[in-house]
Amino acid sequence: MQNTIEEFFKRYETTFNESLAGTPNADATAEAFTDDFLAVSPQGVAPGKNDERFREAITQGYGYYRAMGTESMRIAALETTPLDDYHTMVRVSWLSQYRRLDIGEVAISFDNVYLVRTVDGVSKIFAYITGDEQKTLREKGIIE
Repeated sequence: MQNTIEEFFKRYETTFNESLAGTPNADATAEAFTDDFLAVSPQGVAPGKNDERFREAITQGYGYYRAMGTESMRIAALETTPLDDYHTMVRVSWLSQYRRLDIGEVAISFDNVYLVRTVDGVSKIFAYITGDEQKTLREKGIIE
């Protein structure tokens, strides 16, 4: 399952960076998620539905990242913990690069944890856990 998970996240990373470069692909991003999923952050736990509203939110999210100067999101490290034959916990260490005239170049490292279900060789995220992204972006001067 390791190679499948690594390939899955490589595609996820590629789609994210293509979207940052101006070719947003909400469908490809949405395909990475199960029909229903959980988003977990310091702000709380929120159920998500993989529907048209989710695709619209993805497109808006890419616009938000571009507007704040995000140039790339790269996987710095990926650690998998198989939970059973179908489920894997994946810790991804991301390196995000920002560039703006007012702050110059800024790199931020952060970890997200993803719970992934793989059936018949197809992997999909059914939950993800993030840190306080807004706090980190404020501390680095990316947002106010």
